[in-house]
Amino acid sequence: MIDVYLPGTGGMIPQKNRWLSCCWIEHQGQAILIDCGEGTQIALKECGCKISRLNMLLITHFHADHIAGLPGLLLTLGNNGKTTPLIIVGPVGLKKVFDALTVIAPVIPYPIETIEIRNDEIEKLKMGEMEISYVSLKHSIDCYGYSITLRRKPRFNPEKAHKLCIPEQYFKRLHAGNIVQLDDGRVVTPKMVLDGERDPIKVCYCTDTRPIDAMIEFAKGADLLICEGMYGKMCMQNKLEEKGHMLFSESARVAEKACVKELWLTHYSPALIKPQDYSDSVKKIFKNSVVAYDGIHLTLPNNEKTDK
Repeated sequence: MIDVYLPGTGGMIPQKNRWLSCCWIEHQGQAILIDCGEGTQIALKECGCKISRLNMLLITHFHADHIAGLPGLLLTLGNNGKTTPLIIVGPVGLKKVFDALTVIAPVIPYPIETIEIRNDEIEKLKMGEMEISYVSLKHSIDCYGYSITLRRKPRFNPEKAHKLCIPEQYFKRLHAGNIVQLDDGRVVTPKMVLDGERDPIKVCYCTDTRPIDAMIEFAKGADLLICEGMYGKMCMQNKLEEKGHMLFSESARVAEKACVKELWLTHYSPALIKPQDYSDSVKKIFKNSVVAYDGIHLTLPNNEKTDK
């Protein structure tokens, strides 16, 4: 299973009731964080995320509301006893930005690896069993959307195993895809006790962009698409075209065309006081739209939204 949290849903500046946009994705005690604006470490704590589990940080782009919280996050990790490596991924120029920001955090008690990505050198990254891919978006500077995919093992069928009189001590190895030989000499293959392939779990995160065709293909069939909605009013479209952002309705159309299972809207303008007022209108375009809020949580594939 994958746990997805939005500790913050705001754009530009943190507010009293809304932290800056970021996303926490966790599987089996290993976590990925997307973006870290000012105060992200506080937002993570309020959301209930265990910061000690963070192993990879994905940066969408180098605007302050998405990366200016890096020094504070790194120091907080150190103060929480982190000693294992942290991988930071972002656009070309990441190392230069990292070096500049960490002048005020010169002592980090754990290794850090920076990886710069390029749209013409697309490759998948991995964190534990999670695969990370990326797509170039359309913003005022280089900006990337990220997709996290978990390819699930086939279901283990204990009834099949018991009928074959297989001792339970071999169950875990068979579920992992290993062939085992029993004490009586019989050879058991995983196919004999598994129920077939399961669909992967896919979460996509795209913010600070205009809607482009590449987003639709990138998010195709996702269990969850998290996409920005700076404003709900159509009258703001010209302004957003200039700035490289999206309306609620534009995000909903991307979700519809990509045939995703659920859409979460995020990255609201500070001027958008009540984004939930546009919930009904966006649902008319894409039924499974959620106007997200700080602290929203979803466990996939259970589809159970909760607060934490």
